[in-house]
Amino acid sequence: MLVLTNMIRKIRSTVRYKLLVLVLFPILLVMPIALLLAIYWGASFSYEQLYIKVNTDLSVSHDVFERIKRDYLNALGKSAESYKFRSQLSQGNFESIDRQIKQLQKDNSLSYINLLDQRGFIVGADHQAARPSSALEQAKIGTASAGVEVFSADDLKFEGLSRQVELPLIDTPRARPTTRVIEDRGMMIRALYPVIDEQGQVQAILDAGVLLNANFTFVDVIRDLVYGPGSLIEGSIGTVTVFLEDVRITTNVPIRPGERALGTRVSNEVRSNVLDQGNTWIARAFVVNDWYISSYEPITDIDGNRVGMLYAGFLEAPFRQSLINALIVLILLFFVLMGLTSLVAVKGAKSFFKPIELMSSVVQATRKGEDKRIGEIISKDEIGSLANEFDVMLDLLNERKILLQKWADGLEEKVDERTAELKQKNNELMNTITVLRKTRQKLVVAEKLAALGELTAGVAHEINNPTAVMLGNLDLIMTEMGDKLTPVQDEVDLIVDQIYRIKDITNNLLQYARPDSYAGYMTETDINGMIRETLKLVHHFRSHIKYQFDLALDASLQISINQQELQQVLINLFGNAIQALPEQNGVIAITTRDIRHKAVEIIIEDNGHGMDQDMVSKVFNPFYTTKHQGEGTGLGLSISYGLVHRYGGNIEVSSAPGKGSRFVVTLNCEAVIIDDEKMIQEQLEEIEAEAVEA
Repeated sequence: MLVLTNMIRKIRSTVRYKLLVLVLFPILLVMPIALLLAIYWGASFSYEQLYIKVNTDLSVSHDVFERIKRDYLNALGKSAESYKFRSQLSQGNFESIDRQIKQLQKDNSLSYINLLDQRGFIVGADHQAARPSSALEQAKIGTASAGVEVFSADDLKFEGLSRQVELPLIDTPRARPTTRVIEDRGMMIRALYPVIDEQGQVQAILDAGVLLNANFTFVDVIRDLVYGPGSLIEGSIGTVTVFLEDVRITTNVPIRPGERALGTRVSNEVRSNVLDQGNTWIARAFVVNDWYISSYEPITDIDGNRVGMLYAGFLEAPFRQSLINALIVLILLFFVLMGLTSLVAVKGAKSFFKPIELMSSVVQATRKGEDKRIGEIISKDEIGSLANEFDVMLDLLNERKILLQKWADGLEEKVDERTAELKQKNNELMNTITVLRKTRQKLVVAEKLAALGELTAGVAHEINNPTAVMLGNLDLIMTEMGDKLTPVQDEVDLIVDQIYRIKDITNNLLQYARPDSYAGYMTETDINGMIRETLKLVHHFRSHIKYQFDLALDASLQISINQQELQQVLINLFGNAIQALPEQNGVIAITTRDIRHKAVEIIIEDNGHGMDQDMVSKVFNPFYTTKHQGEGTGLGLSISYGLVHRYGGNIEVSSAPGKGSRFVVTLNCEAVIIDDEKMIQEQLEEIEAEAVEA
């Protein structure tokens, strides 16, 4: 205890010991902690990389599995569509067809193949029906398919495959308890290809299957593709397995050298996660008798039921041993370097102690008012030079102190002055940029509205004249033809509907070009009630996805406006917001509030895909749309912009990619319809005034 107390006292009072503590502290304390963190991170990172690899292996195995199913179906289709097969089928030469089918079975290693008639009965088998399934029903109406089906023992016996399937179950550690002792079912890749005649009718069906039970070629092909040479470290083995429920029916996982683990079962933990819940397993798992880096995914039959699992993985032990060896080398290297560093630090620190101690004594003497100097120092390093210059520094200390104080006083005043000037200039610059940006946007919108107004008015009037002539002539034709028109009445009605559709489109164009000519009566309107009514009209939009409206309708003022036109604006904004929503968890927030008892503000926010600044700058342009081709005309927001501005209101938008969009509609309580030309002129005058002021 006394030794420890003396050591603490020396550390507190002597710079020599403090310096040693500071030098050795990172080595003796911080570095071991860093080593532990490095070991933890290295192990975690290594296993993360292994999980990424095994996930990729499972994806490749899944793709190969799917490709094999397509290959079997394509083989059936190639044979069924051949001239030789179709000609013999048309002639009823079933002896030749039987030879072709047997050759097809041999070439593609099919477990069975049958020719079915249109009703699903096996041709030449005394009205014996093929195994019923939803895929067979689809084949009867002309749809080809290939998928996984589980054949019962009776189904396999009918096809002569029951002896290949019977598999005794082996008691496996960690597996779910069961009373079953044998697996007599079979997992079959079943392909059904309908042969369709020239009249489009199903003439016959090719029904073929490949049994996966004990099909070692199937899993070995996938293993060779996934775990080729050089894909794993020495000592590890890559394995692929197909499960029927939780039983390994074909695998290259060894239960002992030279023997495959057929009949063994998957661990209960994996079965619950993959087979019961339908999840994908990417983690360590106990496989038969050892730990593997494993990946499992459920296998579904043609009806979507989970009937088995597909597994890909590799032995963990070689990777674990390799990681342990690397960590041992790292630890040994760390301790060797730490010992060498500590030795060098203790030996090298001694050259610093004497000059520092001398400087400390001079400082203490100076504090007491004594005139003391360090004197000549033999050491020529930086510390020695510092000690030699310390005496000179003491002579200049008082002079520098006075001079620095004067500079500090003057500098503080100058900093305050310059800071105030910079803030003022910055505020003026930001205001100028904001005004210029608004000026440019208003000028672009004003010019486009004026130009498009003239264009759409001319186009609409030119289209209205021939449509009126067409309607008049159709009425005359319908009157003259009388009952003779009955056979083509649907076509004539369709023509009339399309002509009226053209007139509606031209009326919308005229309304966009000259909205003042179509203005309706303005009434006092409760904006909250109007929003609730409008939501009833858009609830069917994108009904296949789930989304919700969050309403905060706090506005109490009423506005003077044409209700139909206001509803048109709201439908456009709500519809656009719904179209922009993601497939899941879509939310549209609608808020209303009073502004200084003179106006009402409507805020519509969504959590959709959003827009970049280039899209935001064009969103009110006529015929500009961010929707897919054919989903919109690009006039909705442009018309809404014109309608709101005609009543003295405004629409603003802000958005960012991936963060949704926010539309703010401002409507005055006392609205006055504004003529387009007058509105444009006023906007131009306002822009000019703001530009002059800026």
